[in-house]
Amino acid sequence: MVLSKLRAGLVAGALAIVAGPGVTPVLAQISILPPAPAPEAAADVTVVWEVKNRFRLFRDEKDFRRHVAASQAGSVLAAEQLMARESDGRGWARDMVTRLCVDGAGRITDTCTRDGARESYLAPADHRVVVRTSGALEPGSVCAWTFEDGESAAQTATLDCGEEVILRARYGLTTNVTVDVTPPGGTPKRATTEIAVRDLLVAGLGDSIASGEGNPDRPVALADDGFCFRTFAAGSEYFRPGRVGFKGDKSCEGARGAANDMSEWSRLSARWMSSACHRSLYSYQLRAALALAIENPHLAVTFLPLACTGATIDVGLFGAQRARELTCGANTSSTCPTSMPGQLGALADLLARAKRTQPDRQIDLVYLTIGANDINFSGLVANVMIEATAERALFRRAGIIANIDDARSALQGDLPEDFARLRAALKPLVGRLDKVVYVPYANPAIGENGRACPSSRDGFDVHPAFGIDGARLARTIGFVQDTFLPRLKALATCSDGVRCGDDERMSVADSHQESFAEHGLCARTDADPDFDRACFMRDGKSFTASLIEGATEPLACGHAASEFRPYASRARWIRTANDSYFAAMTFPEGVSSLRPSDLHDATWGILSAVYGGAVHPTAEGHAAMADAALAVSRSVLRLAPAQDVLSAPLPSLPLPAVGTQGIGEIAPPAIR
Repeated sequence: MVLSKLRAGLVAGALAIVAGPGVTPVLAQISILPPAPAPEAAADVTVVWEVKNRFRLFRDEKDFRRHVAASQAGSVLAAEQLMARESDGRGWARDMVTRLCVDGAGRITDTCTRDGARESYLAPADHRVVVRTSGALEPGSVCAWTFEDGESAAQTATLDCGEEVILRARYGLTTNVTVDVTPPGGTPKRATTEIAVRDLLVAGLGDSIASGEGNPDRPVALADDGFCFRTFAAGSEYFRPGRVGFKGDKSCEGARGAANDMSEWSRLSARWMSSACHRSLYSYQLRAALALAIENPHLAVTFLPLACTGATIDVGLFGAQRARELTCGANTSSTCPTSMPGQLGALADLLARAKRTQPDRQIDLVYLTIGANDINFSGLVANVMIEATAERALFRRAGIIANIDDARSALQGDLPEDFARLRAALKPLVGRLDKVVYVPYANPAIGENGRACPSSRDGFDVHPAFGIDGARLARTIGFVQDTFLPRLKALATCSDGVRCGDDERMSVADSHQESFAEHGLCARTDADPDFDRACFMRDGKSFTASLIEGATEPLACGHAASEFRPYASRARWIRTANDSYFAAMTFPEGVSSLRPSDLHDATWGILSAVYGGAVHPTAEGHAAMADAALAVSRSVLRLAPAQDVLSAPLPSLPLPAVGTQGIGEIAPPAIR
């Protein structure tokens, strides 16, 4: 009816124009074209789309694509092992760490330039999306694209159907996509779909296991000659590999505490995403969030890394804590933070900043690991691995060594109350606490047949005072397995006598614990790296005993220290003290009470071997934890399998006037 009236109006108007006023109408020859036929629905062509660089912590898409390619191996663990081989065990993160949406100190930035476009990191206005056709297409077919989100002007492009279209899709809106496919000499067929990006806000909270301790993004560069350390025994010294590029005094005879030596040594440190917190790209939290982005092409993931090594619930989550190191990339220590704010306050601040632009922005998921430092687990480790009498006496007086009774007292006393405070603080930020995925610890020292690793210096002879006491270890492992881990799970899930509301129960991801039982710190196989098998001696005699020979060749095996590969695949998923020293050689200058006054002193010799992640998961261990966290995350987020792309005809409309902007790229709509 509307079309008939329109035709009649056009005819009457034309006659009036021909005749003019006061003149008898004369019939004019008017040709009225029929409307353009509606394109048929394309039965064999669909439209597919995905968010381009959808792990938003990465500034460059090439880094995301590298992980996408590795994900074809299957699990996060399989991908880690593949990338370890590709990097010859040197680690895939050593270059990526400089291309992140964090500043030199590892703090999240409000805006970030990603793939050439400056974006709000916390509240993105749009996402870079790629759209393409899929199906049976004749060579030379032309695709006429139209994109409409209902608020901005329609965007159009006409391209060869073999080309992709890249556009900025407005967040919070649905973009309707239409493509008319015209084969050479044929008639157009139409396919449609809808683009609606879901941007997940995922936070990572917790302690050293959460931060990725033990796995520096860029490991320390090892020198092949020796560096002298003193011990607490009078007149005793030993040599271990030093840092490449250090020009200061490597002997124990030079001036004590030379300021220029301290500064130069610090400058040559390993590189972390955050040196203050020893945050690493290898962390299970980051790997699980990254895996969500990889396997869901219609999602984007905005990850907030906040975990910090050494954190407890009270000091770390609620209160500020001292920085571990003061090295911010190439910057001097004066530009680095000496303390880090409480993680809960930092998360609240980030969420508030996001809500200024997007009032409905909310936290979709939180990864959490906490509790070990609350019972002084590092003191239990020190009790197991420090053998020498002088060092044991000194460290016991300093409170660095703890026993099981101390840990049990904390587990039954302060920890339940602190966990209740933590739940209460998380609720206003997260809502229902099932969105908190609590990932508990894995037992680090289970050997063959499910038993504790035996007495040995295997992997712990980097310091003369170290050695695993099998009896103390067995008692500690029994406490961890039978008391500590079950109690933590009860606190997280409000079970076994822990009372809380239905909306206060956290989700728990602990399927990795069984796997770790085969990969404790004493695990070895013939497939371990050649360097490990040749140079880390089972009998604890890995290093040259002679001070004269040790100054030039500290390793007894005759290999160069620089041959060590921290990210090579190996049987153990737990860092030994040797691993910790060779990968990180941490200089804990941020912890003022432990800061060495002399690079060669006895305290520094011990700390350099343990403060880089001894008895923490390797990258493979973190990948196994990420697989456990990922499985639970899918359930919490209710992520269904990817839906089929819609392909259906639109109502009959004239074909749009189209043009191109760039080569297959649509300019972003105006942001209101």
